[in-house]
Amino acid sequence: MHYSEAKEHTPGRLHTLFADPYCAFKNDTDERQLHIRVMLHTLLALPMHHARATLRVIHGWENGGFEPSDLKHKDFPLASLDDFHRVVNEVSSNPQEHETSLSASTSLLSAPLASVFASAEADGIIVSDKLRSTPARWPALKGGLAIYTLFKMYHRLVYGEDDNYRCSQCETPDGLRELHEFHLEEGEFALLVPHIVPHNAKTQTAAPTILVMHASQLGPIGQLLKRSLPLFQDT
Repeated sequence: MHYSEAKEHTPGRLHTLFADPYCAFKNDTDERQLHIRVMLHTLLALPMHHARATLRVIHGWENGGFEPSDLKHKDFPLASLDDFHRVVNEVSSNPQEHETSLSASTSLLSAPLASVFASAEADGIIVSDKLRSTPARWPALKGGLAIYTLFKMYHRLVYGEDDNYRCSQCETPDGLRELHEFHLEEGEFALLVPHIVPHNAKTQTAAPTILVMHASQLGPIGQLLKRSLPLFQDT
């Protein structure tokens, strides 16, 4: 297995802010709301302020499905909270048009998977139908662990998760990313932020941050961001 492609439960940026990020967002944690606002300020407000943020809305995988080709998405530029609220209004006012645009979008997983399977076959590996249709088997192939890690993140954002927070590290088409997942009573979302290398921090922070959520979470997360507005000003 190619462990360098992804690591789960790895230290990330929030470990420099909180003594124990995995407890910082639990419902019974003291100053939980402050922790949420500090997290949003650090991971989202700063890249938004510098126009280096994208909102990724995902849709699909209903009724237990998890076929890679059924996971659709649409990306929106995110430079302010007004941008976020425009997306909320766009999706809620024209749901059919939004779903049509999603159905025409490039799959997040299908194309990368096809490339992984093709590379494996070129190396003489037999890629069976069972391997193709069983996500837990993908890490056996080069490039498969990274896709499997992203697959699990998207799956948890669609179907929910018991853990309030988790941090993973993963190779993506945009480079090495920290995957910060939040499954809170206020809503569920993930932030894919650049992994900062200490000796090259300036270059790393210029990379984009992606805010990911299922379409159903746009309203709740919009309310969360609205309540956090004071920390987003004068960033």
